Amino acid sequence: MPKLYSAREIIKTLNRAGFTIVSQRGSHIKLFKRERDKSFTAIVPNHKQVAIGTFNSILKQAGMTREEFEKWIR
Repeated sequence: MPKLYSAREIIKTLNRAGFTIVSQRGSHIKLFKRERDKSFTAIVPNHKQVAIGTFNSILKQAGMTREEFEKWIR
């Protein structure tokens, strides 16, 4: 079974990858990144453990694969 990440771990890793926190509404944190002609917006629920399906959706919004995400994590 794949590792479940916390919102804190996901946000720290996305920050390292160039995302910045734009806003928060309730328990959902919005991150944004602009690259040349593309922009990415990822919404991360502020939970202790983010479900695997939600995590996959966050990666899709961020335009990343799991391997790219794990490359940025420390």
